[in-house]
Amino acid sequence: MRSLDLGCGINKRPGAIGVDSNRHTAADVIADVNKGSLPFRDGAFDEVSLIHVIEHVDDVIHTMEELHRICRAGGVIHLETPHYTDFSSFCDPTHKWHLNTFSFRYFTEDGGFSYYSRRRLRERKLYVKLLRLWRLLGFEFLVNNFRGFRKFWEHYLCFVVRGKVMVFEFETLPCNER
Repeated sequence: MRSLDLGCGINKRPGAIGVDSNRHTAADVIADVNKGSLPFRDGAFDEVSLIHVIEHVDDVIHTMEELHRICRAGGVIHLETPHYTDFSSFCDPTHKWHLNTFSFRYFTEDGGFSYYSRRRLRERKLYVKLLRLWRLLGFEFLVNNFRGFRKFWEHYLCFVVRGKVMVFEFETLPCNER
């Protein structure tokens, strides 16, 4: 199984090919997704991971399209990023994007925004971590197990019941599949 750790930093995942734009990391390949295409052929990887990287890129749509290109059809893209209501989303001056659980719907089958990108993903998993108090009170369970409640939370409660981190798992779909 070929695995890519994009933005690996100093903590490259074991068994993965590490890519980072910083030479002082554990990267096997020095490349910057912001500078265009990554130096890999189409469908080169079975899985691609970005752990606290997507919030730093210049163009989320371009980056997601590039991930889709290098991941084989049926492959998996793992993303982890702060929820926009978490303190860490705004305290890092290198964060360019502040995302929520619906930020990647432009790429999903039911997103209805095919004019932004022809690349399609199937959301296989989404897990939202909440602050400890809210987890203990059961809000994390509700947000993660009931899509309707998650939508209600995003619209009305998230600035009180704040999110911490979101973990996404997407399956890449062929470009012509919707």
